[in-house]
Amino acid sequence: QVQLAESGGGSVQAGGSLRLSCAVSGNTYARFCMGWLRQAPGKEREKLASIDNDGTTGYADSVQGRFTISQDKPKNTLYLDMNYLKFDDTAIYYCAVDQPFGGTCPFYSPTWGQGTQVTVSS
Repeated sequence: QVQLAESGGGSVQAGGSLRLSCAVSGNTYARFCMGWLRQAPGKEREKLASIDNDGTTGYADSVQGRFTISQDKPKNTLYLDMNYLKFDDTAIYYCAVDQPFGGTCPFYSPTWGQGTQVTVSS
């Protein structure tokens, strides 16, 4: 069973930056996807970024060029570097892990962390 614990959220002004971290413990799948998703009030959960075993990354259009996903395997930690933050980036951010499907990372049945709040003021 894998456990995920996010940290690094907080309040920032528009245009600022934050780095989210996700500590991973327990057993993951032999082949896996890890990623970051977010949920804003009144909206569905949105997949932002993913990274697989091979280090292949993918991004949603809404964060492409602003957010960067990375992992430190020896530290079992996943990161999300967020730059040029906008008011619309305000949400609870979740770390997730799941098995890949068809060579992609759709996160059909992920294990979630508890989430960390990011608030961007305009």
